[in-house]
Amino acid sequence: MLILLPPSEGKTPAARGAALDWDSLAFPALNARRAEVLEALGTVSAHEDALALLGVGASLRDDVVRNTRLHAEPAAPAHRIYSGVLYDALGYESMSAAQRRKADDAVLVISALWGAIRFCDSVPAYRLSMGTALPDVGRLAPFWKPHLAAALAPVAEGQLLVDCRSSTYAAAWAPPPERTAAVNVFTETGGVRKVVSHFAKHTRGELARHLLTRRGKAPATPQALLKAAQEKWTAELVPGTARRPHALNIILPG
Repeated sequence: MLILLPPSEGKTPAARGAALDWDSLAFPALNARRAEVLEALGTVSAHEDALALLGVGASLRDDVVRNTRLHAEPAAPAHRIYSGVLYDALGYESMSAAQRRKADDAVLVISALWGAIRFCDSVPAYRLSMGTALPDVGRLAPFWKPHLAAALAPVAEGQLLVDCRSSTYAAAWAPPPERTAAVNVFTETGGVRKVVSHFAKHTRGELARHLLTRRGKAPATPQALLKAAQEKWTAELVPGTARRPHALNIILPG
């Protein structure tokens, strides 16, 4: 089983530590592309209109300035750098040592800057969204798509992929639909369902934690994933097609 997560918009910078070590990152075939994006990001972040070009507000100015010196910034494991609703609900730090090892193996973060990294990969905090267009690189989802397809195909072979990404990050890599289940979250009141956003992030984090900490074997099929989800939630599985993944719908009370 592989659990696909988006990065958090907010990051928690490492207070101290060594700088980025390219050779330590998973999927080293992506390093040339990572360096290309990093250079473009540094150039944009040094521009006088950097906030507008990156689509962020004035409160994030320090984050954008940090983008100009990422080679020298202290790095820390991704599970410490990424923060926010989903990652708080996943609760990596409160897991047992065995559960953390399982998360290190199972979780892939699809990133606008790094392409894809594992939970234990050390990276600096940065500010960049997959929806951004960078000079000489273009929009990041189509930029990454062929590179991620090549780099991730071997690791995804034979695995169930639990896709907890938002649509922006899902556009960067489409894993084999027959072995992928996209996680959707709804509230239901009086038989009427509504898509939720904040609670979707929280519930996806809770689902990831449940899959990593529950007893027994990890689910290997979409049907087994449904059974695992039903241990905690009302859930249903919408079968996929040749081009569209399965959908695991989790329904919360309204």
